[in-house]
Amino acid sequence: MNKTKGIRKSLSMILVILMIFGCIGFTGCGKKSAKALSENWAADSQAAENLRSYVSKVTNKNDSENFIPEEDRIAVFDMDGTLVCETYYTYYDTMMFINYCLVDHPEKVSDELKAVAAEIRPGYSAGEELARNFAKAYEGMTVQELYDYAVNFGQQETASFKNMRYIDGFYLPMVELVKYLYDNGFTIYVVSGTERTTTRAIIANSPISEYVSPTHVIGTEFEVKVKGSEDVPSNMDYKYADGDELVFSGGFIQKNLNANKTIWIDREIGKRPVLAFGNSGSDTSMMNYAIDKRNPYPTAAYMIVADDDVREWGTQDWAEKSAAYEEQGYVPISMKNDFLKIYPDSIEKADEQYIETEVKKVASNNIVHFLKQKLARAS
Repeated sequence: MNKTKGIRKSLSMILVILMIFGCIGFTGCGKKSAKALSENWAADSQAAENLRSYVSKVTNKNDSENFIPEEDRIAVFDMDGTLVCETYYTYYDTMMFINYCLVDHPEKVSDELKAVAAEIRPGYSAGEELARNFAKAYEGMTVQELYDYAVNFGQQETASFKNMRYIDGFYLPMVELVKYLYDNGFTIYVVSGTERTTTRAIIANSPISEYVSPTHVIGTEFEVKVKGSEDVPSNMDYKYADGDELVFSGGFIQKNLNANKTIWIDREIGKRPVLAFGNSGSDTSMMNYAIDKRNPYPTAAYMIVADDDVREWGTQDWAEKSAAYEEQGYVPISMKNDFLKIYPDSIEKADEQYIETEVKKVASNNIVHFLKQKLARAS
């Protein structure tokens, strides 16, 4: 009899243990936790399913053929247009440049730079020439001053959306994805065409701040010198001393697009990523570097297609873009169909994408002033 009671007691304890452990993976006993990538991703999203399948495969220690050790789980993300809004009038760093030159500090920049800022319109090229002008505009600022300016600028609202500050433009599905990868042992790098200090300021004040270290930000490079030695050709010709400031010299080093992304990933990470995320042709070098056949691990690359013209200002054709990306070996992600939500409910698309804001009014006045000065000098 006592033996029977002992068996029953043991069985009861086992049942309790099973019930306790049965709650693991549940939100409260008896209630399953939400499926990964389901909060802001469409239920029928093939891209989300592809991502879930990939992560499940490479994190399974029992799958010796596909398992990737944590130290080699590296995911690289472009920022503008991939993590954060890029499809309105202009994006963060360009609007910051316009604001700096024409509103906040016109006294610190040349008339030529004011003219450049005033002439920027939708469809402009965010290439090396414009980046060189950005570098000139911030000449003399300390690295910390540019960082702080970028943080403060992020609090301004864009006219292209209702209730959106520039720092609020992060895509909710991509924020969810970054957290999902981070929770599964991936190291996240942001590899951006935006200048590095500005990118660090944006990421540090974003919803992905706790998943991306400042040391894991790679961006466009402007020349930095120790204050007082800006005109010294080589940094080897002087030494940093206690209390010295690092300042932007106005010089330009490189725009972090196309092949530069690949080169700087190699230089700063020293390993091939296994996952890459982008949204344009300037990201394809980074994609190709990740999925190169010489990568010893399973790899994947994903491209965001800006095809949502209702919740966003997307103009891309899904059929055309998705076919082109698939041909290159990338998995296309539709903002229209794969993203269940793009922004918080409080944010709505404005009635117009391009609005003559106060910044642009100031810009118009400055360009007129600039042209008058040119004519006066010529005569």
